[in-house]
Amino acid sequence: MKKLYINYINNFRGLSPEIWLLSLVTFINRAGAMVIPFLSLYLVNAKGFTLPQVGWIMTSFGVGSLVGTWIGGRLTDTIGFYKVIVSSLFLGGIGFVFLQFVDTFYGFCFGIFMLILVADAYRPAIFVACEVYSKPGNVTRSITLIRLAINLGFSIGPLIGGIIIATISYTSLFWIDGLTCVIASIGLFILLKPKKTKENETEKVVKKEGVPPYLNGLFILFFIIMVANSICFVQYFSVMPLYYEKAHFLSEDLIGWLFFINGALIVIFEMPLITWLERKKMSKTMATFWGVFFLAISFIVLNISSWSGVLLIGMILMTFGEMIGSPFSNALALEMAPKGRKGSYMGLYSMSFSISHIVGHNAGMNLVDGLGFNLTWYTMFIFLVIICLAVWWLHKLMSKSNNLNPSKTVTIEKEIIQ
Repeated sequence: MKKLYINYINNFRGLSPEIWLLSLVTFINRAGAMVIPFLSLYLVNAKGFTLPQVGWIMTSFGVGSLVGTWIGGRLTDTIGFYKVIVSSLFLGGIGFVFLQFVDTFYGFCFGIFMLILVADAYRPAIFVACEVYSKPGNVTRSITLIRLAINLGFSIGPLIGGIIIATISYTSLFWIDGLTCVIASIGLFILLKPKKTKENETEKVVKKEGVPPYLNGLFILFFIIMVANSICFVQYFSVMPLYYEKAHFLSEDLIGWLFFINGALIVIFEMPLITWLERKKMSKTMATFWGVFFLAISFIVLNISSWSGVLLIGMILMTFGEMIGSPFSNALALEMAPKGRKGSYMGLYSMSFSISHIVGHNAGMNLVDGLGFNLTWYTMFIFLVIICLAVWWLHKLMSKSNNLNPSKTVTIEKEIIQ
């Protein structure tokens, strides 16, 4: 056990203090984000909206995320990631507090759009901050630590959120969400200062190389794959909580425990798993393939039995897919981004998740409303199998590319230097 503990701790060695601070702030922010996994339940149970109405509200969520990540990427390239992160956290926290006072369907559509627009400007900025503050050779592990903080917060948040809903009320979550975002922004402003660029590096940072992301054919294919994969992944944050409640009669606190398992597994296993896969020289595209594959299996197992234990099996499979696929896809997006365009590339990459929110929640809600849960899970499985084939095609194309060869274990930093 002692050897396992030492090996686990060694996975975190060498990361810069700034990355640890960004991770701490991200944890505080995500621990407060306990409204999101219960949003569909809140809209149905507390506000009385229909499933199609909830689908459109979640579509507004996605549109806000799309616009927010695009603006965040552009602002990151112009005013810098630091101002974007601090402003996004502070204003997003205020937005969460005010959202609880909205009662009408159209008001909620507009409110969630504006809130997520501000909140998701954070996403491309934090990826760029990871690269800026990382030591050479540590970008993938730095991204993994940020993801670990996100998932640790996300595992604790829903668990506490489910208990709060069961014992107090839904509206309490909005106050906690808002205040934790504000605290995170203040903490970052006080403790972390923008990294000063050396005078002889200024020209390199400002100068744009390569082509914009929308003119990079390989990146566009990768973007489409990420959109398609995320359309299915977001079902776990809207349709799946309803499935847990309506089909398996779980209470909010038990749903919170299921999400806690997701986060706890990521906290315990993701960093060692990523370190092991890097030692095994797995390419980033093949890691993405296995991420999609495990997500597909997580849906199909739900139809095997009416036993509620399959919910735990499905959550574990989804979690392993997330652990394998997400860090490497983030790192691959950064690797494909030329100098001076990282904000734009990561903005487009983040927009893939935003588009999935626009399409995924609405599609999932309407599929369940028209076909039921079981046929919806079969549909998700077949769709993801097709995406697996697309990832395999991307892997072959990138193997032939003169710019990137995923069969070689080249760190992101070496690619950028070359």
